[in-house]
Amino acid sequence: MQAFNAPILLGLVYHEQGNLEMAIRNYRRAIAVMLNASRRIEIWNMMSDLEQCYKSILAVTTRISAPFISLAMIYVQQGNYGQAMSCCNEVLRINPMATEGLVNRGNIYIEIGKVNEAIQDYTQAIAISPTMADTHILLALAYTLSRNVEAAIKSYRQALMLRQDFPRATCNLFHSLQCVCDWDNREGMFIEVEGILRRQIEMSIIPSVRPFEAIAYPLDPMLALDISHKFAKYCSLIAARYVLSPFTHPPPLSIKECGRNSRLRVGYVSSDFGDHPVSHLMCSVFGMHDRENVEVFCYALSPNEGTEWEIFIQSEAEHFIDVSSLTFDATARMINEDRIQILIDLNGYTKGERSEIFAMQPAPIQVLYMGFPGTTGATYIDYLITDEFVSPMKYAHFYSEKLLHLPHCYFVNDYKQINHDVLDPNSQPTRSDYGLPVDKFIFACFNQLYKMDPEIFTTWCNILKRVPKSVLWLLRFPAAGEKRLRAYAAAQGLQQNQIIFTDTIMKQEHIKRCSLADLFLDTPLCNAHTTGTDVLWAGLPMITLPLEKMATRVAGSLCLATGLGDEMIVSSMKEYEEKAVLLALNRPKLKNLTNRMRNSDAIH
Repeated sequence: MQAFNAPILLGLVYHEQGNLEMAIRNYRRAIAVMLNASRRIEIWNMMSDLEQCYKSILAVTTRISAPFISLAMIYVQQGNYGQAMSCCNEVLRINPMATEGLVNRGNIYIEIGKVNEAIQDYTQAIAISPTMADTHILLALAYTLSRNVEAAIKSYRQALMLRQDFPRATCNLFHSLQCVCDWDNREGMFIEVEGILRRQIEMSIIPSVRPFEAIAYPLDPMLALDISHKFAKYCSLIAARYVLSPFTHPPPLSIKECGRNSRLRVGYVSSDFGDHPVSHLMCSVFGMHDRENVEVFCYALSPNEGTEWEIFIQSEAEHFIDVSSLTFDATARMINEDRIQILIDLNGYTKGERSEIFAMQPAPIQVLYMGFPGTTGATYIDYLITDEFVSPMKYAHFYSEKLLHLPHCYFVNDYKQINHDVLDPNSQPTRSDYGLPVDKFIFACFNQLYKMDPEIFTTWCNILKRVPKSVLWLLRFPAAGEKRLRAYAAAQGLQQNQIIFTDTIMKQEHIKRCSLADLFLDTPLCNAHTTGTDVLWAGLPMITLPLEKMATRVAGSLCLATGLGDEMIVSSMKEYEEKAVLLALNRPKLKNLTNRMRNSDAIH
């Protein structure tokens, strides 16, 4: 630190004396020390000094762009996106062709949710410097956020043309192809991706596949654990950079002490209190705690958009706190000052998460629940709330957390409160309302297309060929996958009209529409989770094949919760096909199962 501070101080002295040449020379020495610092944590601790350094340079001259770029990076780390944007604009004022300014501004646009503006900046940067492989990657990620997967695929391929050995581009391309069911050379690409991941883990490099993407890959569960562990270690590194004093935690609360004067303080942290499946499923949970014994705090990581879900949760939760504008450390400090005794992460490794807050360990007990169907690999998450079927003890070694088994299905849903009229016979849609055939047996799968693979789709095609007058109903989720699945079906010998695609619709209407199908076919690679509750609540039976990983077993647990799970859970792909054909050809048997489902105490 002394090597850094000395030239800063000398620069300031020379600046005061009016010797600008010597001032700039010393500021540059300080920058060189910073750039050559051996440890990132040391750089992080220098941030305030660096900020002063760059501002001092800009007090001398505003005709060079480097200080603005460096200041922008500091402001981004601080979460000060307005100031960061101003710095990038200054860079582009000095040089409108500065690709670094365009790329950094595009990155800031991504952070504040302005994806179209980011795409414009990345595209302009590429037009100026078309050989920057990293910028093609950034453009691809922006296209993904805008749900233009086909454009993302083109950008990933362009990046790989420019840099053949580009693990991030290879892995992201594989995921994008999976999203649109482009399975050409899928096996070869997966072998390459798996090899990349194993090498990265051996070299202690952050894996190029994020844990959430990994749940839908046919990875060995121990490799999936290793991926999560690397991301958790990175979150711990970020948390350590804040150099916080260790938090003091409230003492454990004895059950005998429970009461109005000594309630258990439970905190829920989520970016998904708005219109999101987590809120759809958990909407009423926050108000169901016994206020005599439990005090509930909800910490919202995303700005309030005024959705009906947020409004309802705010009315139900005792404390609802918007922390979306706070830094990691400020949020952690608030949680600790609120004396939270059990802190629950509803995100895991999903969009909008801030695992760094948990890495700071603001609460004595930290728990993962609902949002992420897998392990965090984190030492700072103590427990995973799950159930015996989804996470049996024989698979406990796949998890870093201790397993807390709920007595039935862990996957809560709120439909009894908010969709209680879904089976009202007076409000049921008809097949003709949605252009569905009235005289066909309809198999359905409403999962996102990335959960499908050639094996399950081939099995579906075999089922359709064995069941006369049958069709498969899928969602355009996304629409870009439709033409490929139709082509695969045609190659399997199916007629064009045997595959039906419809658009996604609003939640309540979707649940009602589910009942129009005859049988739901689950995806073993990654199950129907929220979608599983949708179809079962609509009284639609399903067939599901559980494997080893958590994300492959959730639908089975949902089926067991209806009391009819043994009739819907199979143990092999062959049994999957035979069960589907049997139920489709034995209509009385299927009708009996459907009626028992719709009259189940689990639904009514």
